[in-house]
Amino acid sequence: MYQEKYHQQDISRSSFLITGGAGFIGSNIVEYLIHHGAGKVRVLDNFSTGSIRNIEHFLTHPAFELVEGDIRDFDTCSSALKGIDYVSHQAALGSVPRSIHDPLTSNSVNVSGFLNILVAARDAGVKKMVYAASSSTYGDHKGLPKVEDLIGQPLSPYAVTKYVNELYAGVFSRTYQFHTVGLRYFNVFGPRQNPKGPYAAVIPLFVQAALNHTAPVINGDGENSRDFTHVENAVQANIKALFSDIQVHEVLNIACGERTTLNQLWEYISQHASVQMAPLYKEERVGDVKHSLADINKAKQLIDYNPQISIQQGLASTVRWYKAALQHVETLIQ
Repeated sequence: MYQEKYHQQDISRSSFLITGGAGFIGSNIVEYLIHHGAGKVRVLDNFSTGSIRNIEHFLTHPAFELVEGDIRDFDTCSSALKGIDYVSHQAALGSVPRSIHDPLTSNSVNVSGFLNILVAARDAGVKKMVYAASSSTYGDHKGLPKVEDLIGQPLSPYAVTKYVNELYAGVFSRTYQFHTVGLRYFNVFGPRQNPKGPYAAVIPLFVQAALNHTAPVINGDGENSRDFTHVENAVQANIKALFSDIQVHEVLNIACGERTTLNQLWEYISQHASVQMAPLYKEERVGDVKHSLADINKAKQLIDYNPQISIQQGLASTVRWYKAALQHVETLIQ
């Protein structure tokens, strides 16, 4: 992965902070930056959901730095941002069900933690900050495809927290002229995404089921649809947004612009894993939206976003990665 270069600038003298850099998306951004010769790549992570195994192969690299700390502590954020040019803020507590079970912690991490990073980045005079927004912000708005300016009422505490991030970022742009870019991810998947735990995402769960020859669980009738997005597309968006000339706060959909039902998803994964098995259907989950599909034209126009990895290509490579990882089971444990 990451043989293609998504930036034109010389980054050999630039410094980057990746919050949540030991997590799924964050560690992939780290891999891209290290691979392409970044001058300094600093990771801030408290390892609540991230894993040292995601970044252990970078620990001895001269350009890599690890700060173990929590974004809920402002002094930690301020210290981590010293000498940093660019920030990719990926640290968050994901999962709609998690936020319904524990809204206080989701708010503390996703709102207070985000504000800490936002203030510290402003005070540090960083050149650009990009942050992980979410398609959950569209809430109950039924229009498809999803367009950035048209949102509905949030359906979960998690969705509320991610929308508050956007509101804060907009205020900081207008009030302090500190301009950030929010990337509304649509169901990102790929290598290093953890299939374990009660809040695992659907694709790693499906892949694990296929490789273990067990039936996957589908909440609802399986006709719910999502715009599944391979992690390399998300990394591309982060890199291009960091080096964009955007001088206001913008929010961009990051997806493929394709809709896949959960039934189709299981069929694709089954084919790649060479298994045949019917899923188990259970009741729908509270807070889930029925359908999701992104309009990605704004990202194409503003940062030249061009998703390279299709759902089928991404699933094929992801299944291969999990097959290899199963030979070293600890790789999947966070």
